[in-house]
Amino acid sequence: MGNSIVYRPITATPFRQERDYREIAPCDGLRGYVCCFWGSEKPFVCQETMVERGTLVIPDTCADLMYTVDFTDNRIYGGFCGISDTSFFAGSSGAAGHLISTFAIRFYAWSAYHFSEDSLQDTRNGFFDSGEHFQWLDRQLRNRLFDFRTLEETANFAQTLLLSRLDAMRENRLLEEAVQTIINRKGAWEISQLAESMVVSTRQLERIFHRYVGVSPKKLSGLIRYQLLWQDIVKDRDADVFDAVCKYGFTDQPHLLREFRRYHTMNIGSARQLAVTDVGNIQDKENGMW
Repeated sequence: MGNSIVYRPITATPFRQERDYREIAPCDGLRGYVCCFWGSEKPFVCQETMVERGTLVIPDTCADLMYTVDFTDNRIYGGFCGISDTSFFAGSSGAAGHLISTFAIRFYAWSAYHFSEDSLQDTRNGFFDSGEHFQWLDRQLRNRLFDFRTLEETANFAQTLLLSRLDAMRENRLLEEAVQTIINRKGAWEISQLAESMVVSTRQLERIFHRYVGVSPKKLSGLIRYQLLWQDIVKDRDADVFDAVCKYGFTDQPHLLREFRRYHTMNIGSARQLAVTDVGNIQDKENGMW
């Protein structure tokens, strides 16, 4: 898919920048495959409150390869989180009182297969050992994670590894074209229309998506539509719900609101308030439409 994609999903707290969490954009050569690198700025002492405190994680149409480096125990913990279609709360993966750092690669869910040796089927909402689907990448990353002390250093090394794989990675042009079409259509197209435009059967298209992404094309379309709606809500305080119904092909306003709560676990006003908690007080629209 390369750099043709114009889509950048966001988290429930897209403005968050703390010592234990920061995002770094990938280089140009990886922008179509990696949404971002994220982790702690530097090693830090994990507090009890960080372990207990949960951060809302919403469906972001991505899949993450994640590591916690424990300098106290001299151990590295790695895991792969497949595409998610539900929200959950996640606390720190480190032990209280330990000096740790975190690092992760956030792949677009449809691009992770490029760098994996295995099928990503049945990875939806799953958490796996980091070596289960990314043997080569896990092996080379683990060997160096203790050598780095900043997020930038680790991200630069990971980028070098991923770039070295581009010429040899697996590709499925049909999948890439289908995902780009879903994004262009804002997730509002029927799957039968998508399959017809791809000149394949619906069954064949579903097999490809399940193998390489871990969800059906219908499910991915719904997640992309939700993400695009969420981005509008965050970026435009004057966004209008009736305009969004038409823009994203919802049946009506209640349909839009139900779908948003289904994925976000809260209404739009509460979601916006959580998103801007650390960056100032942005009021909801006075008419309460959102």
